[in-house]
Amino acid sequence: MAVAQAKLEKGGEDYSLLPLVHDIIKCMDKDSQDIHQELPKLKTKIQEAREQISNMPGIDSSPLAQQQQLATLREQVRTKNQLLQKYKSLCMFDAPKA
Repeated sequence: MAVAQAKLEKGGEDYSLLPLVHDIIKCMDKDSQDIHQELPKLKTKIQEAREQISNMPGIDSSPLAQQQQLATLREQVRTKNQLLQKYKSLCMFDAPKA
């Protein structure tokens, strides 16, 4: 999971396919031979996006398992917030008066 997170944070890579598709359409309109250079770029970009998706944490879990995990995490947050409020109400964090 840490590796996938590091990859996500590292590049902030753009997986937008629209500019490449636009370039391919322009090449087709011009009857240019550049299309043979643009198509492999699109194919590479699609493959990179597939790899990124397959490396995402939780992708191998079913939707039901993901929802159960989400419910568990929300309950943990709720419990921790309640504990935090409880500790705040104990007045232990008040600054001493001089």
